[in-house]
Amino acid sequence: MKPKVTMIAWNQNDNYVVTAVNNHLLKVWNSCTGQLLHDLVGHEDEVFVLETHPFDSRIMLSAGHDGNIFIWDITKGTKTKHYFNMIEGQGHGAVFDCKFSPDGQHFACTDSHGHLLIFGFGCSRPYEKIPDQMFFHTDYRPLIRDSNNYVLDEQTQQAPHLMPPPFLVDVDGNPHPTKYQRLVPGRENCADEHLIPQLGYVATSDGEVVEQVIGQQTVDQDEQGLEPSILDGMIRQLQLEQDQRNGADQESASSGPQNGEGTPRRG
Repeated sequence: MKPKVTMIAWNQNDNYVVTAVNNHLLKVWNSCTGQLLHDLVGHEDEVFVLETHPFDSRIMLSAGHDGNIFIWDITKGTKTKHYFNMIEGQGHGAVFDCKFSPDGQHFACTDSHGHLLIFGFGCSRPYEKIPDQMFFHTDYRPLIRDSNNYVLDEQTQQAPHLMPPPFLVDVDGNPHPTKYQRLVPGRENCADEHLIPQLGYVATSDGEVVEQVIGQQTVDQDEQGLEPSILDGMIRQLQLEQDQRNGADQESASSGPQNGEGTPRRG
């Protein structure tokens, strides 16, 4: 097999360069002389993640498709910590990316199974209030483009960044309780009735019909016993915002300086 470099990284003070090769070895080089200093052995598949510590020039993190995460002392050529990303019932999960926190006390990784792995010092209590499975109900919604080639959500015909805050659901699309919905930015202070999503039946790619979140249920529809419609809610919200803007424009026009004939002066 012809060796190929898959990733390269400089350490924090630029004295060393670490290269990942497709024969699963990491090589540590002197950046000034080009001398090979160490071969780091441990990975069993290709490595595409090399992350240097933010302030400790000795430390380098590597992670690969074999599910292994290593923390190396590159000055000595030794491993200081090792973690294997084993997923129960599914084998290992390939690690696709890693990043250190600015203080160097934590690092986070993402894997091929959609997991976010957080490592570090201190207490894990702040993370215990978070459910194991967290997705937004809009994560896999199809997009379309309008006549100006702008992206729109296919279901609501609205720009994604203008849509209401999404709901948190599990991997099967089932909504989490209201206490979790308040973790979504924009829903922190919502009343309980605004945290109850509208459920509907959606066909999956393999033909199975499952119940999933499709939008927000409005209070008016609940009281009238009508079938909830996310589009109706969107239209009402857009109309309300437009009325508020028009009212503000009329108020500013009427309060501006006027000439003797009662016509507003041009700015």
